[in-house]
Amino acid sequence: MAAKTRATGPSPSSRADGPSLPTLLAGGALLNQVGRELGTALDRAFARFGLTTQQAALLLHVADQPTSPSRLTDALGTDTAGMTRLLDRLETKGLLRRQRHAQDRRAITIEVTDTGRDLLPHLPPIFGRANTQLFDGFSTEEIIACTAMLQRMLTNLAGIDQPS
Repeated sequence: MAAKTRATGPSPSSRADGPSLPTLLAGGALLNQVGRELGTALDRAFARFGLTTQQAALLLHVADQPTSPSRLTDALGTDTAGMTRLLDRLETKGLLRRQRHAQDRRAITIEVTDTGRDLLPHLPPIFGRANTQLFDGFSTEEIIACTAMLQRMLTNLAGIDQPS
């Protein structure tokens, strides 16, 4: 049986015209730090409502119409097990409920309860304040450029080989 090979392309440190490996590592570390700091700031703000950032985001995603958990895993950056834990916690808090899907008894839909709806108006301003602070001093053009670069990074990460 022939060995499977794949072209990996040049390593970051071997690209004569690209950034050096230390530059790439510093950029990645800083990006990671910004993400952690933003998450920490948001979690602190949502704590007064007894929520995490991920729980608040889930409530906002479900606010407009009932949906299935599988449609939200990517948007919330979680997997099936993580989604189950999120739903369990929010259901225990009385903020959402799970129901059998009307056409497919194997599936469930999630919807926000009245108690959860009472919280909804408080959540977007927290995200708004955090993002306003994050981009303080940036021009509209810089925010658009930053957003485009971050989207490119996500696209690049989608190409990383997953461990087998």
